[in-house]
Amino acid sequence: MTVLDTRSLNRATLARQYLLERAGTPPRDAVAHLCGMQAQQPPEPFVGLWSRLLGFAPDSLDRLLTGRQVVRTHLMRRTVHLVTADDALAWRTRHDTMLRQRVLGTYRRELADIDFAEVAAAGRAVMADNQPRTMAELVQALRDRWPTPPRRALGELLVAALIPMAQLPPRGLWHTRAGVRNLPLASWLGRDVDPPSPDDTDPAGQQLVRRYLAAYGPAATADIRSWCGLAGLPAAVKAVREELVTFRDERGRELLDLPGAPRPHPDTPAPVRFLPAFDNAILGYHDRSRIIDDAHLGLSVAGLRAVLVDGRVSATWTVHDNRLAVAPLRPLSLTEREEVHAEGRALAAFLDEGIGHVHIEATIG
Repeated sequence: MTVLDTRSLNRATLARQYLLERAGTPPRDAVAHLCGMQAQQPPEPFVGLWSRLLGFAPDSLDRLLTGRQVVRTHLMRRTVHLVTADDALAWRTRHDTMLRQRVLGTYRRELADIDFAEVAAAGRAVMADNQPRTMAELVQALRDRWPTPPRRALGELLVAALIPMAQLPPRGLWHTRAGVRNLPLASWLGRDVDPPSPDDTDPAGQQLVRRYLAAYGPAATADIRSWCGLAGLPAAVKAVREELVTFRDERGRELLDLPGAPRPHPDTPAPVRFLPAFDNAILGYHDRSRIIDDAHLGLSVAGLRAVLVDGRVSATWTVHDNRLAVAPLRPLSLTEREEVHAEGRALAAFLDEGIGHVHIEATIG
């Protein structure tokens, strides 16, 4: 079985993620190809698409949100993702059990003796008037029936697990500050979420596996689990295995992939790219060594924005006091510093926040 070294896996990931070369793909198709974009911080998907697409304009994503073609919703790993409307409806039921388990993992004691079916039915009855509500407003409407659980615990159970919700615009629009107002996905999109499969073929799981590999492969089954948070995909992997090709990584793990997916030569040059916080190019794996050093793994879960140099996380970046500051994690060569500076200036122009200077700081690690 062919062994793919770390650099080969890195270049494959960059190619699949549109980070090796900016793509001319329409924004909606890009969001679909990427299987959604992590979006708990509203501005971040805009930066992620700018780094991946030719000529990306923020208002194009605004139109997709207001036009109900993409939605913000809790999905993979119980985090807020920006996904296409079609994917939200097709994948939500497959994530239901995981979403409930993760809420319980946080609030098991607080939600003891709560009948989830009753809470869900009561929440749906409140939302049946199709009026968007904040989480606090929804909890308040149910407070007489469930006065004991902490408001936060009951609210997260409702909006992140029991009722498939969309976070409505203006939340998530470019250069717009707005709180979260929720409406059931079915009400916002005018279509019900797909029902569970009537048998054990798990068509939604099979689609998740294929789509994940198209955007993240080659990858191990542990990587798929880490990306989506689902434990029950072995059956789906088994069902599609004959469609796939297999490799090994340098640790001996079996890697799965789609036969025709791009796997560029490991010496393919990789341009500097600025990534948003929580970008799935980093978080979408159990073994993230293909793109980030072990010493810096904490950066990817702490919400720090990363800079890729030669395809790897080599710096972080922030915007403060009209300055875009880049903090290298390793010494950068003169050529690398020039490339980081040039891409930083382009990002500053895109952000349109009055950034007057791009500053590369001294190496911090």
